[in-house]
Amino acid sequence: MTQLDGITKPKTKRSKRFLESRAPRLSEDLKNAMIMKGGNTSETVTQALKDMYSLKKPNAVLYKKKNITRPFEDSTSLEFFSKKTDSSLFLFGSHNKKRPNNFIFGRMFDFHVLDMVELGIEKYAPLKQFKTETCPEGTKPMLVFAGEAFNMDFELKRLKSLLIDFFRGPKVEGVRLAGLEHVLHFTALDNRIYMRSYRCVLKKSGCRTPRIELEEMGPSFDFVVRRTHLASEQLYKLAHRQPKALKPKKKKNISHDAFGTKFGRVHMQKQDLTKLQTRKMKGLRKRRSDATPQDEAVAAKVVKEEPKD
Repeated sequence: MTQLDGITKPKTKRSKRFLESRAPRLSEDLKNAMIMKGGNTSETVTQALKDMYSLKKPNAVLYKKKNITRPFEDSTSLEFFSKKTDSSLFLFGSHNKKRPNNFIFGRMFDFHVLDMVELGIEKYAPLKQFKTETCPEGTKPMLVFAGEAFNMDFELKRLKSLLIDFFRGPKVEGVRLAGLEHVLHFTALDNRIYMRSYRCVLKKSGCRTPRIELEEMGPSFDFVVRRTHLASEQLYKLAHRQPKALKPKKKKNISHDAFGTKFGRVHMQKQDLTKLQTRKMKGLRKRRSDATPQDEAVAAKVVKEEPKD
């Protein structure tokens, strides 16, 4: 491939197909995630990264080799791997004396770091510790966020958006009841994030709607919020901008109430009921005293048209 005036021109058909696959589209592919560990890791971080990979599969790439980098100081290495694997999400695990058992959740925009949040693992229960049957690979989870801090605190608002981006899975048009079998629950309390993973079990209830029970299937995390690197409001809005082709077209004179009921307003011209054409009957004729000259002319015309016996 050659580069002239900032435009990459392919030399072969293979490189042309590659550039076309990376070109921007109206409907983008599902976001992939990179899961990697730093130069120093503990056994807890290594196992936790594997469990996170099992929750994110198949839309994730797990790096087994160590990557000597510090995302908050220099993110060029992450940006390089992001472009190489076409991944816009990442999870970086590390361990040192100052910040033990460390997780960094982050996302990219145009292959540059947009948001990063550093969470420390205070308590961790691995997936293998639970005896509950796990959900099939690729199951779309239901995300539940509890705690006022997710709506009140600016940093936790962004963290909520980041976690939704990381775990939401593919977009689907319809969902069957039996497919709702995985729940990820996040609770924010006292600068801590409690993450729990449950499996939905449908049981008989004696009626058409089954009774639902939640069984914890792991992994389980207790996080503490450490450092954050958040994009400015201007850059954040730019990352959320949609093309005009995807924006819904506004329909005039249509509104919805709080319950989703659709209301329409119809504009009609003022009607003159005196000119309304009705059935012509002798009993409906007006008297001569009440009739206007126009009515008398119409009545005379009707009499002329009536057949004679």
